Amino acid sequence: MHNRIFSEWFSNFKSSISDYSFYVDFAKVFQNTESIKIELNILNSLIGSKKIESDFSNLIKKYPDTLKCIPILLAVRQNEIFASDNDGEYKYSFDTMNYSLEQYKTFMKKTGLFNLLEKHIINNLLDYVTGVEVGLDSNGRKNRGGRLMENLVEKYIKKSGITEYYREMYLSEVEKRWNLNLSAISNKGKAEKRFDFVIKRPSMVYGIETNFYSGGGSKLNETARSYKTLAEESKKVDGFTFVWITDGQGWTSAKNNLEETFDIMEHIYCIRDLENGIIKKVFI
Repeated sequence: MHNRIFSEWFSNFKSSISDYSFYVDFAKVFQNTESIKIELNILNSLIGSKKIESDFSNLIKKYPDTLKCIPILLAVRQNEIFASDNDGEYKYSFDTMNYSLEQYKTFMKKTGLFNLLEKHIINNLLDYVTGVEVGLDSNGRKNRGGRLMENLVEKYIKKSGITEYYREMYLSEVEKRWNLNLSAISNKGKAEKRFDFVIKRPSMVYGIETNFYSGGGSKLNETARSYKTLAEESKKVDGFTFVWITDGQGWTSAKNNLEETFDIMEHIYCIRDLENGIIKKVFI
């Protein structure tokens, strides 16, 4: 068991590990916008229209492909949109029309899109959609945050000189590759766990979980509890060690649960531990 003091260890937790590309993935934004650039430029002809309904009808008849751009104007990724009011319920398809053109005009009117175009509130749909894509991309920050921590840990694994390691490996693959019985961890094979990293050393296989929490939430208590269980169950398996690398000020809201796990878990580390060369000391 480690002889570290939780409060000292926790005081080193970082508020953020965000790099410059964390905030917006502009390459993806531009790629998404570029894919409908022609259609958006055709729809631009409706901006400031004095007879928006008839112009829209003529445009859709002549260029039916422009229909596929409509959902993104409402910040919707799907090509089907459900809408209902006193007149009924509709599920509009924007791949191919499944209602009359009149009904699609109703959709444009009731969603406010005709208003947006007709009143010249925007000047260019390409610019507008680029902005919409930036907004939607911010939802991807959570995934990018997880990736940032994984990439950071991988950097230290490489720096340590360890060459036999694997990213995102399922428990069943670990069992097969090194002939280990991990039923104590997998609830007798019922749960298919995936480790962020697996490191193979001459006398030990290490399953590693990584995460970074900049914000709190109920999920953190659950994470701490489940990893505490995982650590305890791992002790029953010869030749296997569970390692948890976590960090982030978000843990402040779940500090007590994290401390409970810290108290029973030998191999729990933070970014400061990585900086201090813990990988070389542990994975021998």
